Amino acid sequence: MSSPSKCPICGKPAVPQFRPFCSAPCRDRDLLNWLGESYKVPGQVNDDEAERPLDNPDSDRL
Repeated sequence: MSSPSKCPICGKPAVPQFRPFCSAPCRDRDLLNWLGESYKVPGQVNDDEAERPLDNPDSDRL
């Protein structure tokens, strides 16, 4: 028998309805962390992306 998983946000036991979270607020907090770029996936920066001006992301399409 496996031990119950814990919510990655608060550490409380996960609830099947919101797995791997314990509740809707923790699930929503995780989504906000992704959208707010609190979580980042490591990788290399593409030189083309680094040089593109931020005010006009479609400048290469002109």
